[in-house]
Amino acid sequence: MTVKDVYSFIDQLAPFRLQEDYDNSGLCVGSMDRSVTRILTALDCTIDVAREAADKGCELIVTHHPVIFRGIKKLDLDSVVGVLAAKGISVICAHTSFDTAVLNDILCEKLGLTPKGCIVGEGLEGMGCICESEGFSPQELAEHIKAALGNEVVRYNRLNSTAEERPLKRIAVCSGSGGSFLGDVISKGCDAFITGDVKHDVFIDAFNAGVTVYDAGHFHTENIFAGYMSSRLKEAFPEADTNVAFTNKDVLNYK
Repeated sequence: MTVKDVYSFIDQLAPFRLQEDYDNSGLCVGSMDRSVTRILTALDCTIDVAREAADKGCELIVTHHPVIFRGIKKLDLDSVVGVLAAKGISVICAHTSFDTAVLNDILCEKLGLTPKGCIVGEGLEGMGCICESEGFSPQELAEHIKAALGNEVVRYNRLNSTAEERPLKRIAVCSGSGGSFLGDVISKGCDAFITGDVKHDVFIDAFNAGVTVYDAGHFHTENIFAGYMSSRLKEAFPEADTNVAFTNKDVLNYK
């Protein structure tokens, strides 16, 4: 099997043509013709993941976030891309294409929520998901998120003094950084919004609108990619040794 075989499989799973204009999904490093016997999956190709792949003799890494996102003007052999190039390791990245096609569905499954529509777009085709639940209190939903995603911390806003203490039944979900979709979440009558990387002004707008926004972190809302992709590649290519990188870890500390 080759890098191209893996690329074609991922393209069927989540077509690269679905990526946003600003994105850099696809083959970011390496050659389509490279033979593959060992694969690592990870959310990000950090320097630790690159070195782990080199130490284990992996020819391919599959990540969610692109290892090359901005222009490179020089190649430092001690950098992530430098290590990959020097060791002949290819990297396929499935980012916004995977967000649209797959990731939010498996995030909802992890949270025990069933998508009924999307935040932006029609039906189930679009970005993010809108789900219906039997109802949580704000604190119950925070604890539920922590247990499902393995968070140490979940940030969420309290409701304003005039908002009803109603059960949170209509819940929007968007992996990664979805704060910019708050207006759409509000317009679709959602009681709560689970996402990551939430800015202060988004919390203020949510407070004023009587919507509870949960910041479950970029890592924890998207790290499900690594295990999911590893499982799918094992099924499709049983001849390859495929594993989630041991070094696929959150780079943040929490106190």
